[in-house]
Amino acid sequence: MTLNLDDAKNTAEVLTTALPYIQRFVDKLIVVKYGGNAMTDPELESSFARDIVLLKTVGIHPVVVHGGGPQVDNLLKELGRQSDRIDGMRVTDKSTMDIVEMVLGGSVNKSIVSLINKHGGRAIGLTGKDANLIRAKKLMMEKIGNDGVAVPVDLGFVGDVVSVNKDVINMLISSDFIPVIAPLGVDKEGNTYNINADLVAGKVAEFLQAEKLMLLTNIKGVLGRDGEVVTGLTPKKVDALIEDGTISGGMIPKIQCALDAVRSGVKSAVIVDGRVPHATLLEIFTNEGVGTLISREIEA
Repeated sequence: MTLNLDDAKNTAEVLTTALPYIQRFVDKLIVVKYGGNAMTDPELESSFARDIVLLKTVGIHPVVVHGGGPQVDNLLKELGRQSDRIDGMRVTDKSTMDIVEMVLGGSVNKSIVSLINKHGGRAIGLTGKDANLIRAKKLMMEKIGNDGVAVPVDLGFVGDVVSVNKDVINMLISSDFIPVIAPLGVDKEGNTYNINADLVAGKVAEFLQAEKLMLLTNIKGVLGRDGEVVTGLTPKKVDALIEDGTISGGMIPKIQCALDAVRSGVKSAVIVDGRVPHATLLEIFTNEGVGTLISREIEA
């Protein structure tokens, strides 16, 4: 079976359009945070796995950090347990932490690894506990009371990232593996912590000085006041959008994670619409992309 002339031209154009981007990113490291709808829709799961394998095949080095909040919620519900949240953060006591670890470090992580390997990749699953990959500390959170006074809030075993053992990740990459990391960390005393996946991805990108950080999410990206996606941002522009209220609510932590990575040396960060099939490839191999790009350009 052969392509007709029009299909052949379109296919050739797509392939040649990708060439300069492949050349630009070859041998570069890209950290991808995988979560949201892309983890619960079979078609999107498959397209994501194929994207990651294709990146590795053309000489780009992807590192995957995944979430799994909905999967944790589902198991807790099956067990007849309830998990409270404060400002979107899961309150995690010891028994809840055991379930979080089982889901994120077990079923979710191994499912992603298996799917990537099914499409021809060489993925290997890790949690932040393996070889002290992610050194963590207890996350200290404050909430402003009605009287305007900051009150400390104990979220239990919810952590912040202290450091990332980049030698482990670099060893896997140099051996042609694709690291798939569950967002769990451990402190010096051996306590395990549940850590926000966006935060872990940002810190992994920062410690590895990655070329790009990609955060897959359930929205188009940062939306301007006209409802259109805003892109081509710099840290200075992001600060202005937060100040005038354009960026608000639940988008602030995600954009702050991207911003921190860029300010710490990552070349660029992008908030990507993970509901779009092959969003990862579209973001890397096209000029338009499918999200909001933040880069650390020199600002006046």
